[in-house]
Amino acid sequence: MATKASAHTLPQSEAASKSYFLASKWEPNAPLTEQQQAAIVALSHAVAERPFPANLAQEHISGQENGLSVSAKENGFAESEAIEAVLVNTNEFYKWFTDLESAMKSETEEKYQHYVNSLTERIETCDNILSQVDETLDLFNELQLQHQAVAIKTKTLHDACDRLVLEKQRLIEFADALRSKLKYFDELENIAPNFYSPSMNVGNSNFLPLLKRLDDCISYVESNPQYEESSIYLLKFRQLQSRALGMIRSHVLSVLKSASFQVEAAIRSSGGSKTSVSEGVEASAIYVRFKAAASELKPVLEEIESRSSRKEYLQILGECHKLYCERRLSLVKGIVQQRISEFSRKEALPSLTRSGCAYLMQVCQLEHQLFDHFFPSSSEDVSSLAPLLDPLSTYLYDTLRPKLIHETNVDLLCELVDILKIEVLGEQLSRRSESLAGLRPTLQRILADVHERLTFRARTHIRDEIANYIPTNEDLDYPAILERSAEMKSESTSSDENSDVFKTWYPPLEKTLSCLSKLYRCLEPAVFTGLAQEAVEVCSISIQKASKLIAKRSAAMDGQLFLIKDLLILREQIAPFDIEFSVTYKELDFSHLLEHLRRILRGQASLFDWSRSTSLARTLSPRVLESQIDAKKELEKSLKATCEEFIMSVTKLVVDPMLSFVTKVTAVKVALSSGNQSQKADSVLAKPLKDQAFATPDKVAELVQKVNTAIQEELPQVMSKMKLYLQNPSTRIILFKPIKTNIVEAHIQVQSLLKAEYSLEDQRTINMVSIQDLQTQLDSLL
Repeated sequence: MATKASAHTLPQSEAASKSYFLASKWEPNAPLTEQQQAAIVALSHAVAERPFPANLAQEHISGQENGLSVSAKENGFAESEAIEAVLVNTNEFYKWFTDLESAMKSETEEKYQHYVNSLTERIETCDNILSQVDETLDLFNELQLQHQAVAIKTKTLHDACDRLVLEKQRLIEFADALRSKLKYFDELENIAPNFYSPSMNVGNSNFLPLLKRLDDCISYVESNPQYEESSIYLLKFRQLQSRALGMIRSHVLSVLKSASFQVEAAIRSSGGSKTSVSEGVEASAIYVRFKAAASELKPVLEEIESRSSRKEYLQILGECHKLYCERRLSLVKGIVQQRISEFSRKEALPSLTRSGCAYLMQVCQLEHQLFDHFFPSSSEDVSSLAPLLDPLSTYLYDTLRPKLIHETNVDLLCELVDILKIEVLGEQLSRRSESLAGLRPTLQRILADVHERLTFRARTHIRDEIANYIPTNEDLDYPAILERSAEMKSESTSSDENSDVFKTWYPPLEKTLSCLSKLYRCLEPAVFTGLAQEAVEVCSISIQKASKLIAKRSAAMDGQLFLIKDLLILREQIAPFDIEFSVTYKELDFSHLLEHLRRILRGQASLFDWSRSTSLARTLSPRVLESQIDAKKELEKSLKATCEEFIMSVTKLVVDPMLSFVTKVTAVKVALSSGNQSQKADSVLAKPLKDQAFATPDKVAELVQKVNTAIQEELPQVMSKMKLYLQNPSTRIILFKPIKTNIVEAHIQVQSLLKAEYSLEDQRTINMVSIQDLQTQLDSLL
């Protein structure tokens, strides 16, 4: 124990200090778990009571007796090596402990040192291998650099070769391009001798290929004017082209002339002439022989048509068309003129128009077919055949026009319009529009002349036959005309009823409606509207004049019913015409001119003051006045006024005594209410109504009896006349309804006065019919 106490006071060695320091740092930085601490405690308990070995037990005892003695022999250091020491004090113990610790450490690190030595040897071996690898890599890098140098040289050689190949290709292409461009200029020397050769003609097999090459050269030189001397070469090429096209024109003319001579020879051999050829000879000679010429010219003409987009070929194509039309016209014009002249001598104007148009369409169709053999691509153009078709159609126009100018029959002119518009332009040209399109302008011109003549004759007809119509006694013999018609209708069959209806119409009315029905489908809407407005207006005036004459001749009621009847017919018959019967008239009005001049002369205005409205220009400028006349509205107005007049006349005829009585009663009541009469008048007016002289029960009964007599005698006669003039029951009902209303209203007013002013005995004396019985009586008249 003394030893232990002294041990605490001795200074510690460096190794112990480090051990203690390590332990003090190790514990907080690497704490043990509870399980680990438990294991350490268990281990400490297990070795606490460990006994000394047998060979050391005696030394231990002696040590305790003689002092501290330590003998240690460790098998682990070197097999026979041991550390033996006798420790006298603490300092020796620490020294011995430090040596022991070093020996133990050396023993512990020996195996690691051995491993380190082994690793060091191996590292040296690897370093030797790496040095050899580095030498190998250096050789490989040197070899790679040499390979790259060779590759670079090889690529450079290849690129140089490629550049040379491309350069060669470019040079070849440039040479070819230069050769291809020079080829067009070199062609001049190759082509020119051929076209100037005496043996060259259009029929030569080399002509068209040479012409195509020439066109290609011209197109190329035209599109490249930047080349040297291109303008000179273009001029020379143009000269060659003009020569070639001239050869084509001469060739076409020669072939056409040859065909014409053959046709004329064939006609002469058949015994005819240019103006007198039979139809069989005409077809065989004039058309068949020319088809053979078309076969000969077909290759050249097709080549020209295929290049018609170029102005030179378009011009030569137009010349060929003109040459063809001239030759054809010289052959067929005499025949066409002679045929149309025959039609003109033998047939009337409608037949001449129909036959002439049919023949001309046949000729034009044959000419179009023949033209299509020569010029298949140009046949669709109407203007190509115009030099031929226009003169041929002019023959028909020149033949028809003098006859149209002298034609006065409106019906015949309308028939001509139908022929031209429906039969010719409508049917024939629509079926064969392509081949006959060239005739359309001439036919439309003829139709326009017919329209113009028809319009003039229609205006003349309206003026002479409607506006200036002078009626005869037979025309004004109403109601006898209607009575005779009614008798004939009852005796005749139903098929003749329609024709009898028109006989009862006033002649201007029948002529107006007949004229309008013919003109409606023949004239243009604008022209027909003006004529219709004028015709309806003058017809209405003519009917009104006739109604006045009939009223003087027969009776006023006959004139009124005549006017109502004819105006209703006119309104009904013009309703289907889909037009406006209104026309706007414009007139120049100079009425303000005199007033302006007076103001200028008085000095109130200046003649040269251009800034004011009184200037010379404004003073002398007329005013444009517009006025619109609607014939249909005027007709409605006249009809309404006539119906109202008739209603009032019938009303007065029947109930005039009642109307007079009511008027007098009203006058008396007004006088009584005024209070401005004299005393004598007041005494007279103060009497009751029934004591008035005009209103006594007897007087009232007398006037009621007159009205009843008129209803029973006069009104049935009126209804009979209405049935005679107005055939439509609905029209009569409409016209009679206000008459009935007026009669009933007059009876209601009188009955009201009777109830207010008369006694029941007086009312029975007057014996006025009831309103219900009156209405029943009036209804029975319909």
